[in-house]
Amino acid sequence: MLRYIVKRLLQMIPTLIGVSLLCFIIIHSVPGNPAHLIAGVDATAEEIKIVTERLGLDRPLYEQYGSYVWGLLQGDLGTSLRSDRPVAEEILSRFPNTIMLTLLSVVIMVIIGLFAGVISATKPNSVQDNTAMMVSLFGISMPVFWSGIMLILVFSYYLQWLPSGGSTQFKHYILPALALGFSSSAVLARLTRSSILEVINQDFIRTARAKGVREKLVIYKHTLKNALIPIITIIGLEFGHLLGGAVLTETVFSMNGLGRYIIQSIQFRDYPAIQGSILFVAALFVIVNLVVDLCYGSVDPRIRYD
Repeated sequence: MLRYIVKRLLQMIPTLIGVSLLCFIIIHSVPGNPAHLIAGVDATAEEIKIVTERLGLDRPLYEQYGSYVWGLLQGDLGTSLRSDRPVAEEILSRFPNTIMLTLLSVVIMVIIGLFAGVISATKPNSVQDNTAMMVSLFGISMPVFWSGIMLILVFSYYLQWLPSGGSTQFKHYILPALALGFSSSAVLARLTRSSILEVINQDFIRTARAKGVREKLVIYKHTLKNALIPIITIIGLEFGHLLGGAVLTETVFSMNGLGRYIIQSIQFRDYPAIQGSILFVAALFVIVNLVVDLCYGSVDPRIRYD
C-alpha cells in the first residue's frame, strides 16, 4: 500500500503543473491590468507603468510563469497584490472556515442521502420512494446560491432563528451547510437507491433472508455494505464539489472562507491569490481522491493495491 500511495502522490505533480499552467493562461488572457486597481482611479499613465514594472507584469508571460513555478518549488505561493501579504498565510487563515463548512455539509449529505436512498430502494415505487426521488430531483435542480438565499429568507428574516452571515460561531455554519449538503444529498440519494437495487436481489441476500436474518440486518449489514463502493466514490467526488460550491455559498452568507477569498481575488485581479487558491484546492481534491481509493480496501477486502 505504501508503494501505491507514493505512486499516487508522484502522479499529483504533473496534475498540479497542468492546473497551474491552465490557470495562469486563463487569468492572463482576461483583458485588463491589476496595476490600474492598485495605482488607483486617478493614477496617471506613468504611475500605472511604475506599478506594472514593480509587479513584474511587463515581463513576457513565460518569464512570469517560470518565476511562479520556481517560487512553488520553494513552497512560495507568491504575495497578494491586494494585501501585500503571503498568499499561503491568507489561504491558511481562511481554510479552517471552509473545511469546517465542507465537513459539516458532507455529514448532512451522508445522513440525508443514505437515509432517503435506503428508504427508496427498500420500498420501490411506493409513496416514500416517489416522494424521496421528487425531493432529490428538486435538490439537484436548484442552484446552491438560490437555496442559500431561500434559507436566509425563511430562517433569518422571517423566523429569526439563525444568523444570515458570519463565520465565528457554530450557528453561522448551519444554514450554509444545509444549502450545500441538501443539494449534494440529492445526488447521493439517487445513487444509493440504484446501488442497493442492484445488490438487494442477489442470491446471498435471498439466502440471508431465508436463514431468518432480521430485515434491518439484511439491509444495513449485507446489502448496504456491498453497495458502498459507488457510494464512497460519489461522496469523494461531492467533497470536491462542495469545496467548489463553497465559493458562492461563502459569498452569499458573508463567510470569511477560502471561497469568498477567491471571489474577492478575482474581482481585484489578484493573480497570485487566484493561482495559489486554485492550486491549493486542486491539491486537496487530489488528496481526497487518494483517501477515497484507500477506503475501497476497507470496504472490499478483495481489492489490492499493487
